[in-house]
Amino acid sequence: MSILAEAVTAFTSLFSGDWFSMKSAVRTNGMWIVGTAITLLGGIATLFAYRMSPWLERNLEKSIIIYTYLVIAGIIFWGVVDRFVFSNQQPWSTTIPPLLFMIMAWFGCSYNVKLRTHLSFSEFRSNMPRPAQFAVLTLDAILWFVFCVIVVTTTIRATVNSASNFQIVQGTDDTMQWWFIITVPIAFTLMAGRVMENWLIDRKNFREGNKLIEQAVIGGDA
Repeated sequence: MSILAEAVTAFTSLFSGDWFSMKSAVRTNGMWIVGTAITLLGGIATLFAYRMSPWLERNLEKSIIIYTYLVIAGIIFWGVVDRFVFSNQQPWSTTIPPLLFMIMAWFGCSYNVKLRTHLSFSEFRSNMPRPAQFAVLTLDAILWFVFCVIVVTTTIRATVNSASNFQIVQGTDDTMQWWFIITVPIAFTLMAGRVMENWLIDRKNFREGNKLIEQAVIGGDA
């Protein structure tokens, strides 16, 4: 079977509702084409959503991070009270928080791409000629997008594998692990949108003669 045929099979299987057929289809090399398409189209859709809703652009990841953190803190707080006051402990109180932390971390990655608080070598790049500055910013965008494609593709496979094996969160009776794992490709699709957004800003600044390299501040805002 050609890689294009594998891609078509993988794509159609994702809408079949049959986890077992998905499991074999997403393991093929054609899934890389599907993962790239999902990342690209999802990133473009995210970019347009941000353009249409400035509030969403400013607050989407922050809201997810904050509310997830509050839920984690609430579970841990009640777990302490439950254990030391009532001599009881919910079996899921130590398994749900790490999964929620995973959600918080990956959406935090997307937000920090927006803020450019990742490794950017700003001091070094500021001394480069403007064309070279734009070239390295474009290289950043390409590398981040490739990284998003890799994560989206592999975590879709992990999601399907978890669902097809009916993996349940430890300490619960009917909470599925894939409900949490699927947030990873979603977060990295949003990250692809942030990558595109940053590159469009860089292109505009390059054309208009504006400053290209800004000093990012960890914990700052944009």
